[in-house]
Amino acid sequence: MPSKKRYKTRYAGVYYIEVVGAQGIERVYYIRYRRHGKMTEEKAGYQYRDDMTPARASKVRASRIDGEEETNIERRISERKKKEIEAGRWTIGRLWDEYLKQKPDSRSIQTDKYRYKKFLEEPFSRKDPSQVIQLEVDRLRLRLMKTHSPQTVKHVLALLARIANFGKKKGLCEGFSFVIQRPRVDNQVTEDLDPDQLRRLIEAIDTDPNRIVACMMKMAIFTAMRRSELLKLKKSDIDYNRGFIWIRDPKGGKDSSIPLTPEVVRILESIPENDSEYVFPGDDGKQRVQVYHVVNRIKKRAKLPESFRPLHGLRHSYASMLASSGKVDMYTLQKLLTHKSPLMTQRYAHLRDEALRKASTLAGDIISGIVEDSKDNQQAEAIHDRK
Repeated sequence: MPSKKRYKTRYAGVYYIEVVGAQGIERVYYIRYRRHGKMTEEKAGYQYRDDMTPARASKVRASRIDGEEETNIERRISERKKKEIEAGRWTIGRLWDEYLKQKPDSRSIQTDKYRYKKFLEEPFSRKDPSQVIQLEVDRLRLRLMKTHSPQTVKHVLALLARIANFGKKKGLCEGFSFVIQRPRVDNQVTEDLDPDQLRRLIEAIDTDPNRIVACMMKMAIFTAMRRSELLKLKKSDIDYNRGFIWIRDPKGGKDSSIPLTPEVVRILESIPENDSEYVFPGDDGKQRVQVYHVVNRIKKRAKLPESFRPLHGLRHSYASMLASSGKVDMYTLQKLLTHKSPLMTQRYAHLRDEALRKASTLAGDIISGIVEDSKDNQQAEAIHDRK
C-alpha cells in the first residue's frame, strides 16, 4: 500500500494520495471495500491521466462490491490466463510456421511462402481454424478472382485448406467447419505460338535488360521446363559431361533428366556470371521466388495475346511444335515433358494425328500420281503400236 499521506473524501471507502506528474501535483484515487469477507484496497485511477474523480471512484467501488466489475487482482489473473490461452492457441499463423518446419524440402515451398505472405497472412494469421467463417473465405475468393487467374486463386485456397488440415491431422486443432469452394480450372487449355509470334518473342527476350530472367524464359522455349523447375534449378544439376539436365523433385514426383542440347548450352553460357548455386538466382543470390513483372514485360513487347501465359504457355508451344511435326512419338514427348502419366500427354495427340494424316494424304497423292503416270504411259504406247 502507498506510504504517502492519505486524504479522505466525502465518499465512503475513497481516498487519495498526491504525486508529482507531468501536469504538476496529481491525485491518485484509491478504494477500500470488503468482498467475500476479505478487505481489499486498490487503485481506482489517476486524476488527469484517467480523468478520475471521487464520485467515479465511488462508482467503481460499488460495482466491484456487487461483483459487476473485476478487482485489479482478478483482472490481472484474467489477463494472465488470457495470455496463456492465447499462447496455446493454434492459429493459422502458428500452424503455418509448424507446417514449414515439417516440410522444409517440399515441392514449390517458395511459391507457397509467397502466396501465404501476399494473400493469407493478413486476414487469417491471428485466427484459429474454428474462428474462420465461410463468408471470409468466399470474400477472399471473389476479390482475388477480379485480379488473378482461376488457377492462382485455386492454389491460394488450396494452401489455406492444407494448413488447416495439417493442424487437424496432427491433433493440434479442429479444422474448418465448411468445405472451401474453389474455382473451376480448365487444365486442357493448349497454348501455341505461330512462327511470327515466336520470332517476336525471341527478339523481345534478347533485348530485355534483365538477362537472368530473359535467359530463363529462353530456356523454357527450348526445354519446356516448368516454372518451378527453372526457379530451383541448380548449377550442380547441369551435367555437361553426359549431356543432361537433372530435374529434381518435379511435378511428377520422381527425379528425371532431359537432354542438354547445344542451343541450351549457349543459353547457359550467356547467363551473367554470379556466385549463386542457382542457375537463375534472385538479386540476393538465393532462389528466385517470382518473375511475374519481367516475363509479362517481355510478353507485352512481343505483342503476344493477353491470354498467353508467358512460361507455362511456352511449355505448351514446345509440345505442340514437336507433336505437330509428326516426327516425335507420344512416348518420347511424354519423357521430354516429364509427364508422370501418358494421359497428360494425350492432349497433344490430335496434333500428331493431324501431321500423320497429312503425311498419309501425301502418300496417297504420290501413289495416285504414279498410277496416273503409268496409265498415261500405257495409253501412249498403245497409240504408238497402232501407228
